[in-house]
Amino acid sequence: MSEGQKFQLGTIGALSLSVVSSVSIVICNKALISTLGFTFATTLTSWHLLVTFCSLHVALWMKMFEHKPFDPRAVMGFGILNGISIGLLNLSLGFNSVGFYQMTKLAIIPCTVLLETLFFRKKFSRKIQFSLTILLLGVGIATVTDLQLNMLGSVLSLLAVVTTCVAQIMTNTIQKKFKVSSTQLLYQSCPYQAITLFVTGPFLDGLLTNQNVFAFKYTSQVVFFIVLSCLISVSVNFSTFLVIGKTSPVTYQVLGHLKTCLVLAFGYVLLRDPFDWRNILGILVAVIGMVVYSYYCSIETQQKASETSTQLPQMKESENDPLIAAENGSGVLSDGGGGVQQKTVAPVWNSNKDFQA
Repeated sequence: MSEGQKFQLGTIGALSLSVVSSVSIVICNKALISTLGFTFATTLTSWHLLVTFCSLHVALWMKMFEHKPFDPRAVMGFGILNGISIGLLNLSLGFNSVGFYQMTKLAIIPCTVLLETLFFRKKFSRKIQFSLTILLLGVGIATVTDLQLNMLGSVLSLLAVVTTCVAQIMTNTIQKKFKVSSTQLLYQSCPYQAITLFVTGPFLDGLLTNQNVFAFKYTSQVVFFIVLSCLISVSVNFSTFLVIGKTSPVTYQVLGHLKTCLVLAFGYVLLRDPFDWRNILGILVAVIGMVVYSYYCSIETQQKASETSTQLPQMKESENDPLIAAENGSGVLSDGGGGVQQKTVAPVWNSNKDFQA
């Protein structure tokens, strides 16, 4: 099996794991919050991260992956930023209507595209932009109901969008720049995310619910669903880092909106949630947008792979031929002082590789 086929299988596996685990945890949390009245979302997320870190620590002890330390400041900043973005998203949901919160989540894709274009010089073709527009239109039709605006909620939503975009771009960039796997990055950043949310969680939840998480009555049923939610979260957190590392932040957001549509459809079929023609139309349009996006992404990936394969023999030939090498600026040049000075031009396929999805 070629490296390209292995990468495609790994990507499909990561996407499938992300979809299954995310839909499962939504169902579990819906039962926990709606049925059992445990509405402390931020504190629950901090427990998710603590369990994830403990699970990864056991996996490290069993030598299932290798610990690879790198820049501690980058890890700390990344972990804290991730924790802040989760807290801001919860605050945005608490201070806004559900419709405006869905609009906030929709804004993450164009914001990510804008940031990657401005700061990383990444180019998105018109076909990709068109498919993303179809996807966002479909999700908007399916999920956005009312748009009640308020100043505080709007500011919180803006901060949530920016921090989430930056955190997801950093996930992709750090994995490529420091050559660490999704597991290694998650293991090192998890404690900072967990501590950030563990400290702020009870305060934020108290602000949003007017209840104390420590005064809540923990029945055996509540504890069961909390433990189940934490166990599923290990797969959710791992697949999130895995998907962003193998694809891109934009693709991860596309996948996230697909999961939203799946949750809506699941709620209608099994839980008999309210559903109307708008939801059905929106889901269909969103699925069409996702299929078109996947199709154009696969075509562009194949084109880049073919360009790379044609450039490799040329570069090898230039390295072996001193005349061609000199014309390309990679030959041995005289420094005018009797010595020699080696001047090497970086291969074109390596240019800016750390910032490409």
